[in-house]
Amino acid sequence: HVQLVESGGGSVQEGGSLRLSCEVSAVGQSTYCMGWFRQAPGKEREGVVSIDNEGDIRYGDAVKGRFTISKDIAKNTVFLRMNRLKSEDTALYYCADLGWSTDYWGQGTQVTVS
Repeated sequence: HVQLVESGGGSVQEGGSLRLSCEVSAVGQSTYCMGWFRQAPGKEREGVVSIDNEGDIRYGDAVKGRFTISKDIAKNTVFLRMNRLKSEDTALYYCADLGWSTDYWGQGTQVTVS
């Protein structure tokens, strides 16, 4: 059973940093990439960054140069390092295991930048 649990969110001042973690209980059988998404109040969910099974990484334009995704395969954990945070980065951040047949989502961790 695939479960994703995010942690590491919190409140930080503009210009600060946070590192989010996504612990994955088991990789989905049809997984083709892992990703981070976010949703701010009143806005649609947007993609932040993804990393596919080949290691190819794609960042959203809003976070390029500031955010970094990484994986610790041994710990089944995906990280999102966020630097130079801006108020517009405030959102609920979700980790996702995207598969050809099934997607799995965590419950999210809140990031507030003020």
